[in-house]
Amino acid sequence: MIKYGWLNNSEISLRAPEPEDLDILYAMENDTSIWMVSYNAVPYSRYQLKKYISESSHDLYTDRQVRFMIERVADRKVLGCIDLTDIEPLHARAQIGIAICSEYRNQGVAKMAISLLCDYSQKCLRLHQLFAIVPLNNILSERLFSACGFVKSATLKDWLWNESEYQDAWIF
Repeated sequence: MIKYGWLNNSEISLRAPEPEDLDILYAMENDTSIWMVSYNAVPYSRYQLKKYISESSHDLYTDRQVRFMIERVADRKVLGCIDLTDIEPLHARAQIGIAICSEYRNQGVAKMAISLLCDYSQKCLRLHQLFAIVPLNNILSERLFSACGFVKSATLKDWLWNESEYQDAWIF
């Protein structure tokens, strides 16, 4: 009998980044189409990402973030990544971010990964709240976070810069 824990189920597992993930991390971090929601505005070099993988302290309270690769159990194919950022130990909360490789979107991967991360965050890390920032025009992410039990709690006015204008966002 296979035992499933906080970071895996029968279809996917969440695991720490490995050196073999360098190419996929490089592609994701340098995808300018998601920079608006990732708060990134500069490209990352392979060297920087290699250093991140090898030198991360893996201490949530020092780094205030943790990244997991989303891996398909059947063939160990990386499907995307999911992060906890802005971890605030005093108030027991963190922001969640997720990026799924384009060929695996709309297949339930994100929903499974968020479910696992929520379970891990609550049971292992003892976090009280997870939140996500979603641009108003990102209907798919709105549906995703709603389906995962997140509640739209506020509109953040002019929160995200999108090439030529500020855009409102929801906080879930």
